[in-house]
Amino acid sequence: MAPGVNKSNANAAPGANAPTGVRLDSWLWAVRVYKTRSAATTACRAGHVKLNGTTAKAAQTVRPGDEVRARISGFDRILTVRALATKRGSAVAAAECFVDLTPPPPPREAVAFVPVRDRGAGRPTKRDRREIERLRGTREP
Repeated sequence: MAPGVNKSNANAAPGANAPTGVRLDSWLWAVRVYKTRSAATTACRAGHVKLNGTTAKAAQTVRPGDEVRARISGFDRILTVRALATKRGSAVAAAECFVDLTPPPPPREAVAFVPVRDRGAGRPTKRDRREIERLRGTREP
């Protein structure tokens, strides 16, 4: 008998000892949602992770077909579990374990133009101030 094989499962069908579920914090770490497992556990404790619509604990079991919502830096990532992972692998392997249903982030606002005066140019003249007001749209022509 090969080392590491449980005697009670020696005659079982192949794949019979495959896990039916994995801890939530372990899965979030393995599929690279969080950088560390302790960060995933902390997020679960803080209530930033939901499993099938309810706040989840770190030790809850994740199964294929479950929906996981993880709040990361202010945005929710919505993932549907496709496969179970217990070990952290490559990003390509991790991407095969879930379907990302997260909507695209809202477009960032354009940075407003801030006119810059040369150092030592002094205070704007009345004419300069009128042009600045016209550019900002606070003054009528």
